Amino acid sequence: MPGSIVRPLRHLSNSAAHRCVAPARLGRFNVAFQVRSGVLCAGAVSLADIAEVVGTPTYVYSGDAIAERYQQLEQAFVGIPTQICYAVKANANLGVLRLMKALGAGFDIVSGGELQRAVAAGAVPESIIFSGVGKSVAEINLALKFGIGCFNVESAAELARLGEQAVLLGRRARVAVRVNPDVDAETHPYIATGLKRNKFGVNAAEALNLLLRAQRHPQLEARGVACHIGSQIGRVAPFLEALDRLLELVDALAAQGVRLEHIDIGGGFGVTYRDEAPFDPAQLAAMAETRLAARPQTLVIEPGRFLTANAGVLLTRVEYLKPSQEAGQPHFAVVDAAMNDLLRPALYQAWHPLQRVQPADAQAQTAAWDIVGPICESGDFLAQQRELALAPGDLLAIGAAGAYGMAQSSNYNSRGRPAEVLVQGGDFRVVRRREHINDQLALERLDADG
Repeated sequence: MPGSIVRPLRHLSNSAAHRCVAPARLGRFNVAFQVRSGVLCAGAVSLADIAEVVGTPTYVYSGDAIAERYQQLEQAFVGIPTQICYAVKANANLGVLRLMKALGAGFDIVSGGELQRAVAAGAVPESIIFSGVGKSVAEINLALKFGIGCFNVESAAELARLGEQAVLLGRRARVAVRVNPDVDAETHPYIATGLKRNKFGVNAAEALNLLLRAQRHPQLEARGVACHIGSQIGRVAPFLEALDRLLELVDALAAQGVRLEHIDIGGGFGVTYRDEAPFDPAQLAAMAETRLAARPQTLVIEPGRFLTANAGVLLTRVEYLKPSQEAGQPHFAVVDAAMNDLLRPALYQAWHPLQRVQPADAQAQTAAWDIVGPICESGDFLAQQRELALAPGDLLAIGAAGAYGMAQSSNYNSRGRPAEVLVQGGDFRVVRRREHINDQLALERLDADG
């Protein structure tokens, strides 16, 4: 990538990276991030070195951890014909997408922008599935021109629009219909998507009719059924319940002469942020295999968070300490990252592990700190009541930040988005430079003519 920064370990003189030996795994951090001789490292690379070169706040992703996670998932489903389509919305960085492509992933997208990102990263268009309830005419036309693998249709109106545009452009569109199976994913209500009250998909009866309609259309091909019941799901049972309902639909279509090619159960496999039990893809695969062994359809899964969340951290530095002078009131550690950089704590009251990158010095004050940012909102917090020894200038790593971190970032308070760094082996490189205020101003007309 032009302008990227690559720093092999051997080129980092007087660096903590040279001391990244004898790993000691942190309690709640993924194995990708370990303390080595007192310094938190991504593999063999010191996070302190990355902060020194790139600055803060900065997202750091372990490419090796992403690859290991992908291979774990691939191995779990080895007994079933399966296509893994990475959910681009979790982390859309081009460096991450290129890595997914190299690992063999297809892509699950939800916008024209994500389509263009996937193609820019080298994705074969036929490996792309386009989900989402609000596809515009421009997005549909772009996807038709690229010749993507499948549209996951979510309404009768969308199917009609897709058919019209396919005729207009003289292109054939491969179609799956997203079923809302009314399955409780037992997750946060903001990320539950498979209940009747949610905006996503259609019921089974309507899905049957839409696929029959697609099969009769001259420019459409009925290829599959799909569902996605939510995110951060910890148990296998909701996926199996949804799969059983999709299989009923597959059989009903077969009885009417429509034989589908794939069954898409979406993603949403949960990860460990705090004390959640790890989701076991092997258990899901074993149970799915008993249902799919005699069937010709390919199983499609669309993991996002599962592949990237625990492979990322957000580096931030302490600016000020504001210890409370009153009993029972919070102690604040003001850092240079904020809710515009990592929205999940404010949006979902999400809990992220947090750790010092280097040992505390004698000036550090020990307290239960609220880690807050400089944004003018009381909801601007990244962690609360964390027992830490801190001093101004200390470097912190916020863990499990590789999914829905940078992807949900904004320019609120005219702040620039963070830099992003990808670590592979003993090297790291900047895969997205830090935003400058000029990047924002360039999008706005400042001349007298308006």
